[in-house]
Amino acid sequence: MPELPEVEVTRLTLVAGIRGAKVQALYLGKPLRWPLNCPTDDLIGRRILGVRRRGKYLLFDLEHGLLLVHLGMSGSLSFATTLPARGPHDHFELLTDQGTLRLHDPRRFGAVVYADAESAPIAQKLLGKLGMEPLGDGFLSSDFVGGLKRRNSPIKQVLLAGDLVVGVGNIYASEVLFMAGIRPSTKASTLSRPKVLRLHHAIQQVLARAVELGGTTLKDFSNAHGDLGHFQHETMVYGRQGLPCKVCNSEVRMIRQGQRSTYFCPTCQKR
Repeated sequence: MPELPEVEVTRLTLVAGIRGAKVQALYLGKPLRWPLNCPTDDLIGRRILGVRRRGKYLLFDLEHGLLLVHLGMSGSLSFATTLPARGPHDHFELLTDQGTLRLHDPRRFGAVVYADAESAPIAQKLLGKLGMEPLGDGFLSSDFVGGLKRRNSPIKQVLLAGDLVVGVGNIYASEVLFMAGIRPSTKASTLSRPKVLRLHHAIQQVLARAVELGGTTLKDFSNAHGDLGHFQHETMVYGRQGLPCKVCNSEVRMIRQGQRSTYFCPTCQKR
């Protein structure tokens, strides 16, 4: 699944080319996770003012309203002046005077939703309960410390929930907990302040590094130019079950938490 770094990389690789583009046509293929929420003709003639990100949503600001785009489990966006002919998994296209934006989504868990404003009910339904942005100035350590003190679930599950801090998906949760030296099964409320501060720093460091490396490509992620990510070559524990820890040489272990695989080093992450 594309996580926050992959969505941010997608934004960075298309924003310059699509900013100021005028919508000329729109194509919808098979139904996605949610309907567009407006007639397709309503978007013709509007200009795209810019592209922002909130959690794992891309927000395309229009002259009036915005499009909220989610990549789902297997989606990717392409933007170019010339694209190949549409295939069976290309379910959305926005044709503009500066190029074509295409959503490729084999599993169709992605979505493109129109809202009149970010304050509109449909937008708030999708964005309103999202937590702090880990790569922004609003990710305050004091709020993070206080939020974890109120959570009795295992720390890995709290990170995945997204209502305290967004974007620390399954791959990156294993990596940030390793960097912070925290066992994934530890109850969030029991973490000491120094450990929470280490975790806060690790979240920022790991996600920023993932963006720098173009995200993680395990199967089919590519950015808006078709380039693959490279963070998977630097993981310390994720996907390394049975291999020696790169720090202490202990065997990396894998457990299941909430139907998701969690990787950790039993020596470097004692509690």
